[in-house]
Amino acid sequence: MKVIDYLKRSPGETIVSFEILPPLKGGSMNDIFKLLDPLMEFNPPFIDVTYHREEFIYQKKESGYYEKTAIRKRPGTVGICAAIMHHYKIEAVPHLICGGFSREETENALIDLNFLNIKNVLALRGDAMQFETKFKPEQGGHHYAVDLVKQIHSMNRGVYLDSNIENGSKTDFCIGIAGYPEKHFEAPNMEMDIQYLKEKINAGGEYIVTQMFFDNEKFFEFEQKCRAAGIHVPIIPGLKPLTRRYQLNSIPRRFFVNMPDDLVKSVNQAQSDDAVRQAGIEWCIQQSRELLDRGVPCLHYYTMGDAETTKKVVSAIA
Repeated sequence: MKVIDYLKRSPGETIVSFEILPPLKGGSMNDIFKLLDPLMEFNPPFIDVTYHREEFIYQKKESGYYEKTAIRKRPGTVGICAAIMHHYKIEAVPHLICGGFSREETENALIDLNFLNIKNVLALRGDAMQFETKFKPEQGGHHYAVDLVKQIHSMNRGVYLDSNIENGSKTDFCIGIAGYPEKHFEAPNMEMDIQYLKEKINAGGEYIVTQMFFDNEKFFEFEQKCRAAGIHVPIIPGLKPLTRRYQLNSIPRRFFVNMPDDLVKSVNQAQSDDAVRQAGIEWCIQQSRELLDRGVPCLHYYTMGDAETTKKVVSAIA
């Protein structure tokens, strides 16, 4: 079943979904099952699985010189999605990114997903490499997420890169895209960011999942601006409970989001690590309740490998 069908099936009801990271290379599928098992009581209709592009490390050789080597620390997205669908009988949503893929490699990946009966994808540009100042596409790859959405949508119409393919098999992917309540850090302003978002919708995007945020007013303003711009697809808020004091600085630095004054004050007043974690959980619970009251179609939680904390939040609002 497609994500968009779940979002439209019960108007006025809010479903819950989770996003997970593939285990580090050397891990096993049991690591994923241990993470997800405690969350299955909430009946998530789908689970998102992130994709991580290759990174570069410098390895010292016997000669004394360093060799630049590409590694992928968290492989296995497609296999994890297939295993989740088989084990839990629910949908899995693999993330597809532009970085590290040529158009042909993207097409082949989509063919594999189609053969596995995976009908949902989240189309993202992806981040720049660790030591790059800006995103650089793979040779022959996509510069922007909108181009990736267009390729997926073309395959849904049976159009492949090889123009000699006639009457190509049509795929049937439901395409999700990312939105940024506090603006993508590369966009010049919110108005242009909304315009870029609308272009992805017009290209075939069917629903929006937002970057994490900690101020619900930012989400409500973003939603209002989207509707005013003619974007009427479902918008899913992405949430993550803060669990460590250092995240007051690390999360804004990495994800370009703002920490509300009351949250910062609550965390700074906490006298222990447990108290910090509890303050973050309580904040996320209040966020979730307010979003539920507003009738959002889904609450999407970024687990970051921490099922226990996520479960405490969802249990409080169930």
